[in-house]
Amino acid sequence: MIDSLQLLIAQTAPQLKLRWLTPEPKEPRPLRGETPAHGSQSLIGSLNCIHPNRLQVIGHPEQIYLTELGSTAFTETIEKLFADRPAAVLFSDDIEPDAALREVAERTQTPLLSSSLGDQDLINHLRYFLTHALAERETVHGVFIEVLGMGVLLVGNPAVGKSELALELITRGHRIIADDAPRFARIAPEVLEGSCPETLRDFLEVRGLGILNIRAMFGEGAVRRDKTLNLIIDLQPLDHQQLESIDRLSGSLTAMNILGVAIPKIVMPVAPGRNLAILVEAAVRHQILRIRGYDAGVDFIDRQARAISIDRPDPPALRR
Repeated sequence: MIDSLQLLIAQTAPQLKLRWLTPEPKEPRPLRGETPAHGSQSLIGSLNCIHPNRLQVIGHPEQIYLTELGSTAFTETIEKLFADRPAAVLFSDDIEPDAALREVAERTQTPLLSSSLGDQDLINHLRYFLTHALAERETVHGVFIEVLGMGVLLVGNPAVGKSELALELITRGHRIIADDAPRFARIAPEVLEGSCPETLRDFLEVRGLGILNIRAMFGEGAVRRDKTLNLIIDLQPLDHQQLESIDRLSGSLTAMNILGVAIPKIVMPVAPGRNLAILVEAAVRHQILRIRGYDAGVDFIDRQARAISIDRPDPPALRR
């Protein structure tokens, strides 16, 4: 996990054309502050001394603002900037900081960096990278697969048939992301992105066959690195009591909470003779229609209600 300034720069420097203006710190410099006040700070943004960012970016507008300040106001602003102990101060557009700013940075041991990118490009790239790198993560037992463009997580008890179902879906043209231990990251308030640990990538375990390399067997088009999680399908052995409790019109749609995000979940009974691959594809198509605002169960009820109202005879007229 990227939790220090040095690791961030090591991974993004070539793409963002970043270079150190001061010596690289020998000790890891945390991106998130160690105090509660630092914990509530924004990670990156343009120069802001009122609500300081952990990574303060100075572009042409901020540079013009600083140069137009009087000597006293300039000194106070710079002192305030470094008193908040940012993780680093970044200069865009190859701006070179003046001697006074360098002196305060050296005194407070605050790293300075420069990039040839514009300020907004630099902020947008780093914000996107940090959103993914520092996102909350959780590993869930199951098989994560892309079906008809939707990320589907197959869960259920061991030996219920998750891997066999995933293998059949792959042969039908769908793509696997992760087997056994997909890892999900919350990259937005209502968005989970799933990926596969590097050591497990491309592999699928099927009882009786052992470990299969899906990329080698089916080609590049059968695997995918990551995908947004859209639907969870819980495979459950057929139980007549549970089967009777399922709503025949609306099915068993509920929700499962992962990292504080409610993901739609469908309980799918498993029994001999059921073609689960076709059922999974149908469940995904049905969920796509729900997302578009159409519910077949509601449509069916409305159609029956209209038919009943048409067939019902008019009440007899009242005699006077």
